[in-house]
Amino acid sequence: MALGYVRPARPEDAGEIARIQLATWRVAYRRILPRHVLDNLDEAWLARRWHAAVQEPPSGAHRVLVAVEQAEQSYLVGFVASGPADAEALAPQEPAESLGSDVAAVTDLLVEPRWGRRGHGSRLLAAAVDGWRADGLRRAVAWAFEGDEATRKFLTSTGWEPDGAARALDVDDMLVPQLRLHVAVPSAPDAD
Repeated sequence: MALGYVRPARPEDAGEIARIQLATWRVAYRRILPRHVLDNLDEAWLARRWHAAVQEPPSGAHRVLVAVEQAEQSYLVGFVASGPADAEALAPQEPAESLGSDVAAVTDLLVEPRWGRRGHGSRLLAAAVDGWRADGLRRAVAWAFEGDEATRKFLTSTGWEPDGAARALDVDDMLVPQLRLHVAVPSAPDAD
C-alpha cells in the first residue's frame, strides 16, 4: 500500500525538484512551449535555483514543500513553491499595491505526470494553505498557461477561479498567454 505525505523541502532535495520540474514541463507543456526551449533547459541551473530557494528563502513565509510517495521506497513526486505576492504575481500595468499585503502567490505547483491522480496535488495545496493561514494571508493567486487545462481544471475543482487578469510570456519570441486564478484562503476547520 502506497502512502503519500507532504514535508518542507530540504536543500538536498533541490536536484530532485529540478528533475521533477523538467520532467513535468516536458510532458505537460510540450504543446504550449517551443520544443527547443524545453529541450535546452539546464537541470543543474534549476537545481541551484531550487537549492537557494530552500536554503535562503526571502522570508519565513516563502516555502517550498515536497510531496512524497512512500511504498517500498520513498519518492519525491511533486512540489509547491509559494510566498507573499510580489511583482511577479501582478498583471502587466497592474499597480503594485493592487494585490495587497495579505495575498499569497503560488509560483510552482507540479506533480510529475507518472505520479498524478494519487492526491499529491491536493495534499500539496492543503499544506500550502495551512502555511498561508499561519502567515495571516487571506487570499492566494496563481498564474496558469491558458493551454494548461490540467492545472486550470485542478485549481478550479478546489475553488479557484479566474480573476480577470491576463498576460503573455515571451518565450523565445513566442507569446504564451496566461491567466491568473485566485481563491480566498479558508479559515481553519476548527475556527468559528
